[in-house]
Amino acid sequence: MEQLRNAKGFICDMDGVIYHGNQILPGVKEFVEWLYKEKKQFLFLTNNSGKTPRELQEKLSRMGLDVDEHHFYTSALATAEFIASQKPGARAFVIGEPGLYNALYEKGIMLDDTAPDYVVIGESSSYNYDNICKAVHFVQNGARLIGTNYDLTGPTEQGIMPACRAFVKPIELVTGKEAYYIGKPNPLMMRTGLNMLGVHSKEAVMVGDRMDTDIVAGIESGLDTALVLSGVSSRATVDTFPYRPRVILNGVGDIPPQA
Repeated sequence: MEQLRNAKGFICDMDGVIYHGNQILPGVKEFVEWLYKEKKQFLFLTNNSGKTPRELQEKLSRMGLDVDEHHFYTSALATAEFIASQKPGARAFVIGEPGLYNALYEKGIMLDDTAPDYVVIGESSSYNYDNICKAVHFVQNGARLIGTNYDLTGPTEQGIMPACRAFVKPIELVTGKEAYYIGKPNPLMMRTGLNMLGVHSKEAVMVGDRMDTDIVAGIESGLDTALVLSGVSSRATVDTFPYRPRVILNGVGDIPPQA
């Protein structure tokens, strides 16, 4: 734990680590206060593409946490940055929430439901049969398929619910084309996070609740890793993976030294 606490930078997942839905998790307030007190560099790096950094800041504020906007980075921002670097001025058919639309707009990516260059899928309450059919048609006609993140499920106040990869899968199955997923565990997102923190991977920790995205992303990017049991993965599921986190914690409240 001393090695963990001495790290200069902390990259933390949000869903299942900081909150479930609109419910803050135990020990989070103390953890954030400790990060500020110890002058740690930290970033909330979320695979959820639905909200903008400002919306995430306001969400935490409603829960009693005051965190500056620059401490947030989302898979929507990473997706927009990737597409803009690959094809500036690209056109995209998008199934997602405002955070994704806003990120794409900021990078000059045009929305197009006639002949898009990309089909971009994120979490969405507007996901329906008509949109799936449109996405399939565009991919069959040559549009590249992008998933904002690789999460198959996500923790909510109501339990485990479908996430991005579950929405992309029908399009992959029908078209025979595999999506390129941008969020964790893609190293693109992790490298950006480290650059934003200004720390080397050996001086940083990845804190997450998922073995299949957070922990493998940390391991493959050379970070120390801490799995918290407040979200998706459990002690039992850890043994089903060929890799392990360095430490397993009940939640982020275990990280600050106990008085």
